[in-house]
Amino acid sequence: MEDLYKWIGNMDIYLLDQIMKNRFVPGSRILDAGCGKGRNLSYFLRQSFDVYGVDTSIDNIAYVRKWAEPWTEADHFRVEAIEDLSYPKDHFDAIICNAVLHFARNDAHFTEMVHQLWKRLKPGGFWFARLASSIGIEDQVQPLGEGRYQLPDGTERFLVDVDRLQQVTKELGGSFVEPVKTVLVHQQRSMTNWVLRKADGTK
Repeated sequence: MEDLYKWIGNMDIYLLDQIMKNRFVPGSRILDAGCGKGRNLSYFLRQSFDVYGVDTSIDNIAYVRKWAEPWTEADHFRVEAIEDLSYPKDHFDAIICNAVLHFARNDAHFTEMVHQLWKRLKPGGFWFARLASSIGIEDQVQPLGEGRYQLPDGTERFLVDVDRLQQVTKELGGSFVEPVKTVLVHQQRSMTNWVLRKADGTK
């Protein structure tokens, strides 16, 4: 168990599921958007992926830079908001955005974050996002306006539903790698996986 923890750390189990399905190509360039202290990065760093991360917390980025020293350069991790990325277009083979998009202030902010990330994803690239939704708890959330809701656990989040995810996916020109999947946490929240592939640009 200790060896397993060394390799995957506190990685989100649904991201691990995508790794087990071979969604990530060894050696490819990955961005963890909203990386926190790097809990989802241990496997990728140890397997020689080209790993990058952004987070708005100076403390989080300082921590992950120090922790990732054996495997990558400190400047791979930057203090940046998702809607204001400094990376160039088509820069990443895969983007991970785990438990971040539901902190959007409103629908315009959510849309901007998604589009800025998508712009940095290469044609043919892989997208994994996990975010709070209203799916399955529609009668348990209280609307606060501008797409934000109070959840049964008392927190406030920006919530999507299946129709919104399908709409945005169509706008992006992406395709679903697998159907929208949602986990209900009883009387607390609903968390949804949004897994896409960007068109490769070929006819």
